[in-house]
Amino acid sequence: MKYTIGNVNRRSFLKTGAVVSGGIVAGGMPLSQVIWAAEGKVLSSRAGAEPNTLDPAYYTSQVEVDVMNCIYSKLTQYKTGSEWGWDLDSAENIEQVDPTHIRFRLRKGIKFTGGHGELTAKDVKFSFERIVKNNTPVKVEWGPLDRVEIEDDYTGVMIFKTPYVPVWSCSFPHGVGQIVSEDAVMKAAKGGGNFGTIPPACSGPYVLTEWKKNQYLLLSRNPDWAGAKPGFDEIRILTVTDDKAAERAYQASDIDYTAISLDSLATLKAAPPVDTKIEKFPSLNYVWIGMNIDHPKLKDINVRKAIQWAINVPQILDAAYSGQAQVATGTIATGMIGHREKALIPPEGDLAKAKEFLEKAGVTELALTLNCLNDSTDSTIAQVVQAQLSQIGVTVAVNAQDPGSFWSTGMVSEGDRWKDLQLNLMHFSSAPDPHLSTTYFVREQVGVWNWERFSSERFDELSAKAVTISDPTERAKLYYEMQDLMEESGAYRFLTNEARPLIYRTTKVKPGTRPDGLPLYVHFEPVSA
Repeated sequence: MKYTIGNVNRRSFLKTGAVVSGGIVAGGMPLSQVIWAAEGKVLSSRAGAEPNTLDPAYYTSQVEVDVMNCIYSKLTQYKTGSEWGWDLDSAENIEQVDPTHIRFRLRKGIKFTGGHGELTAKDVKFSFERIVKNNTPVKVEWGPLDRVEIEDDYTGVMIFKTPYVPVWSCSFPHGVGQIVSEDAVMKAAKGGGNFGTIPPACSGPYVLTEWKKNQYLLLSRNPDWAGAKPGFDEIRILTVTDDKAAERAYQASDIDYTAISLDSLATLKAAPPVDTKIEKFPSLNYVWIGMNIDHPKLKDINVRKAIQWAINVPQILDAAYSGQAQVATGTIATGMIGHREKALIPPEGDLAKAKEFLEKAGVTELALTLNCLNDSTDSTIAQVVQAQLSQIGVTVAVNAQDPGSFWSTGMVSEGDRWKDLQLNLMHFSSAPDPHLSTTYFVREQVGVWNWERFSSERFDELSAKAVTISDPTERAKLYYEMQDLMEESGAYRFLTNEARPLIYRTTKVKPGTRPDGLPLYVHFEPVSA
């Protein structure tokens, strides 16, 4: 769930920020006028989402992972640079003993804040098993994990019911791999449940020192941290949900690092602000139009296929991304195992074929609602889809919502709104393995993140089998079929995997990012004066 999204990203419970007079409002004044607590080397960055939780067992968005990477330890962490890989983090060593057993040994001396003691194998066992036993929304990211057996204070063995290939690229270095203190969590949350936005203990290079909801959060150096010293004394992460607003904030010098819109990329590159570098990274995000199969108006597959064929993807990308984003062939991005060369339905669609499907369904008048986020990119996409469907006689009402409302719409746990879902413009983020680009569409996820309520026994079988296969060619074949099944259901019209353009001030910061451009803040370095 991975928007990441920011990509999302999927799964970000956001609140809209405000921009006035070129500066972001914080506590009633532009941030350029705020007196910050810390002095020294300070990084001013921007998040496109308001975190909903800092509990790794319940994380919902990429921005939450970005923060958690600073305040917790993991067994391994992603490398910075242009190639995907990982380095040891809290693990002194880690090895695949056999297809279902992974042994790790922790570094000594990693302390939790608040007097909660040293990080031990007991905390690793608690952190990972808690996600599985509590059946949290991100349980699928641990796949067939059965248990963690403790050998001594620093050594443990992870035991899987069946082989699980994505553990190295998705689980250990990403969201579910964060290690929390058993002692602190059990005291902070009943039964070890969701502790929400206040970390009961930290063990990373930074600690959370201040959080103004819908405005900013501050991270400061962890005085108990015994590892390599991070580059900045403080990280200020400002919540600005709209890319255009973030661009104005950068121009106003309120932030020194941010993602920008693809729509603005060419313009900013042609005339960049002074002392500025702009880079464009490939993205693992996936964006699509989803249809609720269980809604009475969309139960007939012919209606869903009519919508699929009526949507012209290149037109959407030209309007919303100024042609800077590529057409998606499925949920799996270019360069990943399982990326399809082409979708079953051509990107341009076919209006005549769409009308034939509507006639086959016996539908002459159809009015639908399309839910989307209320940012500028999503609003543009929704308006183009609205115009395209009108060409086959389908009337679309666009329901643009703030993120806090949108990202709870399809969750059964959040009430009955899921029953009224029809069309949704969706964004998910991912990690460098096809499992995270497909696992949220299994039947177990219906009413959680599977808002199309797509249900396929074959898809679930393939999903379970694919994570056991190490041969990339054989594994890819299963993911090809899985995306075919999604498309054949009529519930999905794949749009784009986007891209991630970044802008930063070369006099202030040397970013350290994943190959897809997402920030790894502990690897950011200040520029010497």
